[in-house]
Amino acid sequence: MKAFIDPPKSIPFYLKIGIWIAGKVTGRDLLPARLLAWYPKVAISSGILEALVAHKDANLNRRILKLVRLQTSFCVACPFCIDMNYHDYADYGITREELLVLQDRAGMEEVKTFSLREKLALEYARIISSRTLTFPPDFIEKLKAEFNEREIVILASTAAQVNYWARLLQALGVPSAGFSAQCEL
Repeated sequence: MKAFIDPPKSIPFYLKIGIWIAGKVTGRDLLPARLLAWYPKVAISSGILEALVAHKDANLNRRILKLVRLQTSFCVACPFCIDMNYHDYADYGITREELLVLQDRAGMEEVKTFSLREKLALEYARIISSRTLTFPPDFIEKLKAEFNEREIVILASTAAQVNYWARLLQALGVPSAGFSAQCEL
């Protein structure tokens, strides 16, 4: 499967450095990085966004951030995002049963392994990824009771970052990169 467009034949040297870094980090030659070379400003700003978004935090562990990334990826049905965020889920202590919840193939109440904070973070990611954003006041109160202001900003920006990539990559027709080819989705 191909994207809607091909990467440019000539890529500026300074973007080649970013593409090389992305390749070192992911172990793949990523098509999105090359496609964004058509418009260097968006390539640079997207790279900065990716580099600076939270991947770990003192209060929000890597698992909860991975759950938010996965939940958002499934909510927006982005093949590349699902593939990118799915491939190493077990390294974060995420179970197959929990994945079914994220995929909306099982109810949250059926899986007892999510903490209250994780459940709220997942619901927040679902709301952020909805077509129409509506934040029920009672949910916001629960969220504020479990997370401080900084944590809420990190959760919101993590889900928004995946939404950004999903919309951009889907608009360019970018297929999955094969990270989870051996995994059953």
